[in-house]
Amino acid sequence: MYEHQRALLSGNEAFARGAIEAGIGVCTSYPGTPSTEIAETLSRLSTETGMYVEWSANEKVALEVAAGASWMGVPAMCSMKSLGLNVASDFLLNLNLSGTGPGGLVIVVCDDPRGHSSSNEQDSRFYARAAQIPLLEPSTCQQAKDIVTYGLDLSREFEIPVMIRSTTRLSHSRGVVELGD
Repeated sequence: MYEHQRALLSGNEAFARGAIEAGIGVCTSYPGTPSTEIAETLSRLSTETGMYVEWSANEKVALEVAAGASWMGVPAMCSMKSLGLNVASDFLLNLNLSGTGPGGLVIVVCDDPRGHSSSNEQDSRFYARAAQIPLLEPSTCQQAKDIVTYGLDLSREFEIPVMIRSTTRLSHSRGVVELGD
């Protein structure tokens, strides 16, 4: 349907497109810049794609719902801003031990260097290291789209969550993206 089509997308829209192309069935999030547009985009398209999209009570609940979907065999994605990872950290640091089951789970965390829209700066890469989970970091909008499928494949193969780190610059920049199926 979209073979060889290109579109001008923001980084967050590219993450959303990547979720659609990867076959994500459940996307959970808690609103917070610079990550909000990922779930907003997927929510607008949910009727068309059949994806379940949820604004959760907080980031911990969002991660728990996404993990539950993954345990039941549904490919899942959870998105949040960097400070939200603090809220979800208790569950994340246990999820790495229990695993994600057959569905696969990618966690998109959008950091805000220099604190443009956050109360402080935080580097989420340290959480990935503490949780001993893979971290992927795209640098272009095209990579943002493509890395969701790669991260989901990695998560399914090893049954562990895979974190994808973005920054304000990537999340809110725009670039030409080659669309897949």
